[in-house]
Amino acid sequence: MATVKIYDQDKREVGEMELAPEVFEIPAKPEILHLVVRSQLAAKRTGTHSVKNRKVITGGGKKPWRQKGTGRARAGSTRSPLWRGGAVAHGPQPRDYTFKVNKKVKSLALRMALSAKVSGDELMVVNKIELPEAKTKLFANVVNTLGVKKALIVLPGSDNTLELSARNISGIKVVRQDMLNVYDVLRHEHVIFLEGAAKEVQERLK
Repeated sequence: MATVKIYDQDKREVGEMELAPEVFEIPAKPEILHLVVRSQLAAKRTGTHSVKNRKVITGGGKKPWRQKGTGRARAGSTRSPLWRGGAVAHGPQPRDYTFKVNKKVKSLALRMALSAKVSGDELMVVNKIELPEAKTKLFANVVNTLGVKKALIVLPGSDNTLELSARNISGIKVVRQDMLNVYDVLRHEHVIFLEGAAKEVQERLK
């Protein structure tokens, strides 16, 4: 069973925490991580892009000219896709891009992502982060002291002071432990757990 050091917000070592091997020692399979990340990104797509087809475009009720005898091509409507101002053929229509991934696969992918952070020495546990007020400068000082630039900070629950203080710092994202996901873990260089969040995530993913 692996252990990780626990630091305070001044990066002084204050203890150790044992990590459950069934959560933090899972070998990564790129195909599973790729599937779950692709599912997350697909769910973010709005799919509202649309064009007008012949069914919805107005006008074109009268035949432009007679069928035969003019020497020109046959035409039944001025709203044909061939005409200027006409409809669009086979254009994009609103659609839903989401696709289902089983809960067990999502959980496995999250454990793989966290295990990769542990093996790469990119996971840190901090006992607590306390700020006297919601100020970006104060939170930036804590981040600099911890020695990270692009990090995902996981809280055990809602903390309005930390969330407001971190939202303007480039490369830093603060999430609650119940919102932890594979995409955020992989796209940030470091993952910083508050001690309470680490325990809750470990219990939930066992």
